[in-house]
Amino acid sequence: MDTPLNTVAVIGLGTMGIGIAEVLARAGREVVGIDISEAAGAQAVAAIESSTARAVRREQLTEDERRDALARIRTFTGLQAAADADLVIEVAPESYEIKQQLIRELDGVVRPETIIATGTNALSVTRLAAESARPERVLGLHFFNPAPAMKLVEVVSSVLTAPAAVASVTDLAYALGKEPVAVGDRPGFVADGLLFGYLNQAAAMYEAKYASREDIDAAMKLGCGLPMGPLTLLDLIGVDTARTVLDAMYSESHDRLHAPAPILKQLSEAGLTGRKAGRGFYSYAEPGSPVVVPDALTPSQDGGRTGGRTIRSVGVAGSGTMASGIAEVFAKAGYDVVLAARGEEKAQKAKSRIGKSLSRSVDKGRMTAETAAKTLDRITPAGTYDAFADVDLALEAVAEDLEIKRQLFAAFDKVCKPGAILATTTSSLPVVACARATSRPGDVIGMHFFNPAPAMKLVEVVRTVLTDDDVHATVRQVCATVKKHPVDCGDRAGFIVNALLFPYLNNAIKMVQEHYATLDDIDAAMKLGGGYPMGPFELLDVVGLDVSLAIEKVLHREFRDPGLAPAPLLEHLVAAGCLGRKTGRGFREYARR
Repeated sequence: MDTPLNTVAVIGLGTMGIGIAEVLARAGREVVGIDISEAAGAQAVAAIESSTARAVRREQLTEDERRDALARIRTFTGLQAAADADLVIEVAPESYEIKQQLIRELDGVVRPETIIATGTNALSVTRLAAESARPERVLGLHFFNPAPAMKLVEVVSSVLTAPAAVASVTDLAYALGKEPVAVGDRPGFVADGLLFGYLNQAAAMYEAKYASREDIDAAMKLGCGLPMGPLTLLDLIGVDTARTVLDAMYSESHDRLHAPAPILKQLSEAGLTGRKAGRGFYSYAEPGSPVVVPDALTPSQDGGRTGGRTIRSVGVAGSGTMASGIAEVFAKAGYDVVLAARGEEKAQKAKSRIGKSLSRSVDKGRMTAETAAKTLDRITPAGTYDAFADVDLALEAVAEDLEIKRQLFAAFDKVCKPGAILATTTSSLPVVACARATSRPGDVIGMHFFNPAPAMKLVEVVRTVLTDDDVHATVRQVCATVKKHPVDCGDRAGFIVNALLFPYLNNAIKMVQEHYATLDDIDAAMKLGGGYPMGPFELLDVVGLDVSLAIEKVLHREFRDPGLAPAPLLEHLVAAGCLGRKTGRGFREYARR
């Protein structure tokens, strides 16, 4: 098996097969493309011709390199064409029956030393390998779509796989310019194992009518920096494909987080499988088109909102990073801001922090010194909440402790004028509990800003069952005025972003806890395979393991789902005082400042 993998047969010339064939040909390999129809072969060649022509226009390839790559590709309709291949990669439909039949037939075609790789992301590689007379040379090779662009390749070993086969395929992946990650055989492997649980939760959130498809997608893009929202991604992957992967994951894990949301079955069986069908969670201009078109579920431009209240001045309670960031956001937008803290000195320090932030913006050319000075002048520090007597919007950004917040809202109730809106920035506590601490719960709403507030565009607008319509409308208008993107959600733990983000992070911890993959491999898989700006362990260490544990506990307490129970490893690290970057050690160690 130490023979160089120079000739590679690709079986199944759908989107993934075509992409893999292009990657191989551009890297100097002889490619034998095999599909059951001549039309599929012709279509594959045409697609690669078109793709490589674009690469030439973008100066990623020369015309000579393109011509040589195209000359290396031949297509056939029979498996016999794979007889001289050093490696066979099958990307046939996700069906045990189809793939097992292929592997049995390949036994009678290929040489004894030929490696057979399955491109499955949902089926057991071990079960497929058992169909071969030589299971030691069968493994998984999971590319990500689109294969020419995506760097990650998961190299999947079963208990039967020979190390030499893994080494040969890993070397090939590097030669193709990819980043191979070695993983064991379980449904979803690393990237999809984490990704599809998150996608499933997003589908369930939408199905429960907790938030609109547009707000769920916007929340995860703006709140987490993801390249695509989960429901848009499900449409791109294929709703039917997602259902297949989740079924396989659930059959092994029996974790309710992996049990396919009923809406995935409903859409699949109705033929609404996503972009390829022209309709899934969204509607598209035509089958295969990326262009989303309005449908009956598309919100109107005005959203049918009622009229709101007039907001001229804003009170921000707190002296930490979030409070000063929110005060800066409102002052930049032209609002008069009262920044109140427990004592004049703390309030002055918070204003000084804002001054430094504005100075950095001036240094970077984002605003003039005159604008910065005017912005800072709009902020009045105060050592008592009595200064909120005339504000139109009072917003708290104090410690994430329900009793502290309830006391603060009781103070707002006494101090703030009638008609003032009272808002909390909580990310995990019940907004209605804050509302009930006042005599005017209809005026209370959640405005969950993300850190750092001046940079992050998202605000989760959380209305309780008691929030007045005009309060909700006003807050949405205010978000637009301060150039933030509001998303609506109900008053339940985690709202949109944390309810989807933290179970994903918790599942990543479980993978390490179970010795399935390393921190580095998981982080690499999610950045390279999922387009995440940070890997889960990088993010956990930045957020803080204590903060992450607290949110996990709130989610577990609210939804009572065993799958949401915090991973023991997270609890152990927090108990040991390893809280992430702020303590110098979390999942990784950091240089002390």
